[in-house]
Amino acid sequence: DAAWNTATGDMEYQGVYVRTGQKLFHQGPFQDGTNNIGEFLAIVHGLAYLQKHQSNLPIYTDSKTAMSWIKRKHANTKLEVTPRNKALFEMLQRAEEWLSKNKITNAIVKWETEYWGENPADFGRK
Repeated sequence: DAAWNTATGDMEYQGVYVRTGQKLFHQGPFQDGTNNIGEFLAIVHGLAYLQKHQSNLPIYTDSKTAMSWIKRKHANTKLEVTPRNKALFEMLQRAEEWLSKNKITNAIVKWETEYWGENPADFGRK
């Protein structure tokens, strides 16, 4: 899941193991990001993590936008590159490159907050 501060523009993301709540990775905060970029990067990070650990677990996300970007293997953001977010755009480029070179074998499942409650990776800042 990702968190984006509308006041500062800072974005961060993390992945957790749903069954235990154990944090598997956390990145950020990054300046001048968006929530959609964070959700996309979190999914790609999760896919790479699961591939490295030879796991067939699914990835859950509450972001339909990020799911569509993963399907297209491209983050279709309108965000402009700035000196403050240059590193973030470099991460996006690496994520898209990873997607183009690797086969996705894990299911990417829409997290149904209405029925299942908050995503365990949620930062709880709403």
